[in-house]
This record gives sequence, structure tokens and C-alpha cells, in this order.
Amino acid sequence: MDKIWAKVQIFAINILAIVWRPGDESDDWCSNERSTINQLLHRALLLARYSSPMAAACFHGHLSCASSPASSNLGLVLSRKYKPWPASTFHLIVGQELVTRWGFQIKSSNGYPPNVVSSQKEEQYTEHFKVEQELESTVSITVVGASGDLAKKKIFPALFALFYEDCIPKHFTIFGYARTRLTDEEMRNMISKTLACRIDKRANCSDKMEQFLQRCFYHSGEYGLEENFSELDRKLKEQEGSMQCLAQIVGRLANRLFYLSIPPNIFVDVVRCASRSASSPTGWTRVIVEKPFGRDSQSSAELTQSLKQYLTEDQIFRIDHYLGKELVENLSVLRFSNLVFEPLWSRQFIRNVQLIFSEDFGTEGRGGYFDNYGIIRDIMQNHLLQILALFAMETPVSLAAEDIRNEKVKVLRSMRVLQLDDVVVGQYKGHTKGGRSYPAYVDDPTVPKGSLTPTFAAAALFIDNARWDGVPFLMKAGKALHTGRAEIRVQFRHVPGNLYKRNFGSDLDKATNELVIRVQPDEAIYLKINNKVPGLNMRLDRSNLNLLYAARYPIEIPDAYERLLMDAIEGERRLFIRSDELDAAWAIFTPVLKELEEKRIAPELYPYGSRGPVGAYYLAAKHNVRWGDLSSDNNS
Repeated sequence: MDKIWAKVQIFAINILAIVWRPGDESDDWCSNERSTINQLLHRALLLARYSSPMAAACFHGHLSCASSPASSNLGLVLSRKYKPWPASTFHLIVGQELVTRWGFQIKSSNGYPPNVVSSQKEEQYTEHFKVEQELESTVSITVVGASGDLAKKKIFPALFALFYEDCIPKHFTIFGYARTRLTDEEMRNMISKTLACRIDKRANCSDKMEQFLQRCFYHSGEYGLEENFSELDRKLKEQEGSMQCLAQIVGRLANRLFYLSIPPNIFVDVVRCASRSASSPTGWTRVIVEKPFGRDSQSSAELTQSLKQYLTEDQIFRIDHYLGKELVENLSVLRFSNLVFEPLWSRQFIRNVQLIFSEDFGTEGRGGYFDNYGIIRDIMQNHLLQILALFAMETPVSLAAEDIRNEKVKVLRSMRVLQLDDVVVGQYKGHTKGGRSYPAYVDDPTVPKGSLTPTFAAAALFIDNARWDGVPFLMKAGKALHTGRAEIRVQFRHVPGNLYKRNFGSDLDKATNELVIRVQPDEAIYLKINNKVPGLNMRLDRSNLNLLYAARYPIEIPDAYERLLMDAIEGERRLFIRSDELDAAWAIFTPVLKELEEKRIAPELYPYGSRGPVGAYYLAAKHNVRWGDLSSDNNS
């Protein structure tokens, strides 16, 4: 069978060699078809490299690029003797071009159409594509919405940080794409204002910055016009190297990553245009999608369905930047690699879990966007719920992306649908403090008058499984509060028959052990324990066993976007959200969101800079919980 397949390979290679005609650059036909033939020859090279020696020799015999400096190396590459690939891999490599240009009707053995971009099954063909890891490849990163705040403040600085740390592929190009008309130099000047080197690594900063900026280009166009993306594709190919000789394409795969830093209402238009007109013809094409992923279950499902008309699930990287935070990344390490914690991680020892997010500023001009979503959609349904799923999941089979995401989905599907009785909403009002006046939410000129959109919410959620049955998971998120922080608080149960309870009086909560994971600012992990105060009397005190990251690790902690961008380039999906995970998350919150809007429930007002509405205290008390961030001995 291998001999028969080798003959098929030789036949295909002969066809490619006959139509290629490398020396005739003046020929109109050659000029028009050269790029496509180069791509096919590149795939044929991969085929020959891992095929029989006879096919490799046949392919090498047709090459006429002797003048190229890489031609001698090419003979060595093709002379390697590898085990032939099966027919299904040949179909995947040759791709759609043979079908459309030569009429070959090829079907993949797995039943998928042989579309190089949308039918990639990267995980199924890991063994076949190990060759890609050996070969040098180009990566083109296109930031769609390049003139926006997110791109300027987060994405471009993160890409520069990866370049500075040598964590980005050697052959890379960055393109900005937006409607704003800019030249390459104008875009470089724009993003250079937000680039910065690591505090602990200042050497050659200006040189590195200049090298990075020379890799940055710009293309102006509409988000929904395919011809504009075709122009972008042409520019990408120029930078990737539109090779005029086979020796130039040996070992080069043109991979492309699109980052959609744009409003969700134009996601589908951009994906359609990019997929049809600017996908990579030889390598992978991936798309990073920013939240929000819809407004409820229905709109989220429609968005997913629309995206999957042009992309596979493996190509969609739904980003939640909180999953890239250092302390969130450390959550599974803390639990699964420390024997002291894992046995305690259940309803037997944990009384409640609190996930707290607060900002000490208001909408400040972003009210137009925020008013369409509110604090529950903006923070709770994604950031806090994702942290909850990581915290509560069972031990995964491995650290592979799908194993971790499978466990997160199990947690989300085990959660009760959130009820209105377990939710408190608030909205900040104007306040004067220290001679300074702070505006109300509705004073923001971008916010509609009389808006009922909550800027604060507290909720009690429950996981109905064997590990967490009956344990309340309390979430609290708000704007214009007294402090800015994000943290996880784990309050353990009271010690049964505590010998020292008389030293604490009637308030046993003061004797409760509490584990605090502070995500930001001043990243830290600390455990509150009871301790004897030195002296002759038996006096107890609550002390902290503290791991302050700034003291223990005197290096600058990478921004979350750096880790997530690097993972997307490497194809690591562990910190990105899968479609079924998204469906399960929306199923928890959609009913209460609809009820809040249909009943037009007015949020409780709280002063700008306060601790939030009083209703949050009553909600916690209802479930026999005291908010940990409000205690007098809080380590803040």
C-alpha cells in the first residue's frame, strides 16, 4: 500500500513541477499564479520531506533554483528518510487549491472538507504537524481596532513586552487595522507613547523599542468590506515574503493572528472578511475575541453560531484577561501542589467563599458602553465566574487545555440558576467629601437620563455537587467604591468545641481562619490564624501568615495580556473560554438579568466613595456570612 501511495505522491509532485516553471518571471501566467504555486510547492515539500525517498528524489529532480543559496540545503532536507504520511494527511496539506484549480475532488478521511483554514484539526494532527515546530515560520499579528484605547494601552505594550523578553517568534510582523487614516509612521508614533520596558530590565530599551516599531505597520479600511481585507492580505504577504523562488519558501509557514479590539456588534463582519480575504494560505489562522460575548444566552449563542460560519472552535480564542492574572494563574498551583490545602477544599471545612471586585472610580466617559451592559455582565458573568470555576473545579486529568476546561464546565453546569432574592443591585450617587464633589452615575454625559443600570451588584451562588453542597459563593462587584481591589476570600468553619472560645467572646467570626488571595493590587496570599500574644496572660490575637509578592519576588509581574497573547500564538487554549463553557455561564445569569430589566427594578443608591449599598450586608447576613473585606483587621 505504501508503494502505491508513493506513486500517487510522485504523480502529484510531477504535476506541480510541470506547471511551476521557475525561471520564466516575465510570463503573465506565471506572474498571476506564482503565489498559489509557491504555496502548493511548500506543501509538497512537507509531503516529500516526510514521504518515501523515491518521492523526495523525484521532487528534488524538478527543482531549477540552483542559484539560490538555500538550494544545497534543500537537497539535504529532501534526502531524509521518514515514514510516509497517510493519505488523509496529503489531503490536509494540499488543501483546497487542488480542488478549485485542477478539479481534484479530495475528501478528508475524517469527513471534513479539505479547507486549509476552517477545517484545521490541529489537535488531531499533532503528530503530522510536528514538522511545523521544526521549521521556521512567520507570525503576522493584526490588531483590528488599532486606534482604540485597549489596543494602545494594553495590546501593543503587551506585544512589545513579549518581544523584549524574546517570547515572540523570531519572524513576526504586527499590523494595525482601523478606519482611522494613519501612515505607518503615524501609528508607530502613536503606540510608542505607551511602550515601556521592564523596571528590572532597562538595558538597551530604546534599541529594542526601535526594532519593535520597525515591525509595526498600518492599514486603514472599513470593518465590513472584503476588498479592504484583500488589500490587507496583500500587505501581509509582502511582509511575510511573497517568495519568488522555492528556496525562499522552504520551511516557512505564514501564520496569522487577528485580535478583535472592537465593539461586539462588528465581530461577525470582521471575521467574515478576514476569513474570506485575509486567512493564511499555508499556516494557521486564529482570532482573539474580546468580551462581552453577547448580552444573554440567546445573543451569545447567536454570536457563536455566526462566528462558526467562518471559523472552527479551535480558531476562536475568547479572551478574559482576568484568567491571565498572576494570582489567578497560581490558584491551581496553590491548591493542587500543596497537600495542606487540597484536603480542606470542600464543604467539610469551608464555610463560604467570597469573590470581590471593586473600583475606586466611576465610568468616567465610558458610560455609553457600560450602560448597555451593567456591572453583572461586565464583571460578574465573566471575570468572577471564571475565577469561581477555577477555584471550585475537581482535579483535572492533566494540565492539558481540554482537561481543565472540561472540569470548569462541570462546575458551571452544577450551579443553581441565580434567583432575584439572592441579588442586590446598586448605583452610585453624587457625593461631596473633603471639599471635593464626586458626580453621580447619571451625571455622566454619555449615560441616558434616568438610567437604572446597576454599577454595583452582590449575589449569592451555590454549586449543587458533592464537594460544595450548601456552601455559599458570594460575589460582589462595584464602581466608585472606597477602594480598588480584586480578591478571593475563603472563610473556614469554626473550630468545633474550641477550647479558647471564651477568649474571643460571643463573636466566633473573630476566630475564623481565612485564606485571602489578593489578585490586585499588591499581589499577595495570606492566611489568617489565631495566635497567642507574648506575655504572662492568655491573650489571643489574629495574625497573618503573609506571602507578599513584591517582597518575595523582586521582579515586575507580567501583564495578563502578555500571557494570553503568548498562549494564543502558541495555540495554548487553557486560559481561553470554550463555547459550551460560555453557554453554561450565561445560563446562570440570564434569567435574573431579564427579570431585573423587565420589572425595571431600581438600584439602591450609594454615595460615591462609600462601601456600597446597605443591601449587600443584609444579603451576606441572610446566608450567615460577614464580608471579609469590611473587617477591622483587614490586611489592606
